[in-house]
Amino acid sequence: MTQLDGVVKPKTKRSKRFLQSREAKLIENTKNAMILKGGNTSETVTQALKDIYALKKPSAVMYKKKNITRPFEDQTSLEFFSKKSDCSLFLFGSHNKKRPNNLIFGRMFDFHVLDMIELGIEKFSSLKEIKKSTCPEGTKPLLVFAGEAFDTDNEYKRLRSIFTDFFRGPNVPCIRLAGLEHLLHFMALEGKIYMRSYKVLLKKSGCRTPRIELEEMGPSFDFALRRTHLASDDLYKTAHRQPKALKPKKKKNISHDAFGTKFGRLHMQKQNLAKLHTRKMKGLKKRRGDTVVGEEETSLKKPKMEEL
Repeated sequence: MTQLDGVVKPKTKRSKRFLQSREAKLIENTKNAMILKGGNTSETVTQALKDIYALKKPSAVMYKKKNITRPFEDQTSLEFFSKKSDCSLFLFGSHNKKRPNNLIFGRMFDFHVLDMIELGIEKFSSLKEIKKSTCPEGTKPLLVFAGEAFDTDNEYKRLRSIFTDFFRGPNVPCIRLAGLEHLLHFMALEGKIYMRSYKVLLKKSGCRTPRIELEEMGPSFDFALRRTHLASDDLYKTAHRQPKALKPKKKKNISHDAFGTKFGRLHMQKQNLAKLHTRKMKGLKKRRGDTVVGEEETSLKKPKMEEL
């Protein structure tokens, strides 16, 4: 590929396809996540990154080498890796004496850090410790958020939005009941965030609707909220802006009631009922010598004579 005046021109068909895949689209692709390790990591952090990568696959990239960087102080390396791997989400794991077992969840906008939240692992159970059957790779999970903090506190609202973007999976038009196999539950209670992963089991219930049971399959986390880096309201609003082509066009003279019934309003020109064609009947035909009521009244009136 050659670069002239800031415009990259492809030389081969392969590079052309690569640039077309990176172009802006009306309906964007599934968001990919990159998972990185810091300069110092513990066994807990390393295993936690591997388990989250297993939940996120195949929409994730795992970097095995250590990256000596501090996201809250310098974000250039994260932005470089984001542009290189075409990832809009990231998870960074580190460990030190001041902040042990540290995870940073964040997301990008236009290959720049939009917002990120730092969480500390206080308790962790990996997939290996909970020896239960797991879900197939790429299963779209159900996300459940419990706790008043997710609705009232601004930082917890952003954290819920980041978790939703990170674990939501691909957009699908419809889903079958048997495809609901994985459930992720997040609960905010007394300043802690509890994350649990369950497998959905469909049991026989004697009727058409099956009986649902949840079986914990891991991983499970007990997080403590630490530092945050949130985008301004203007930048956050710009990141959520949709193109005009995706906005639904408003249809005129159509309304719906509370029950979803569709009503339409028709606008018609004023009709002249005198020219309205109706069914002709013999009894309504005019005959000779017959006078209409209006004509009889005019004939009885005498013309006015002027006095000389």
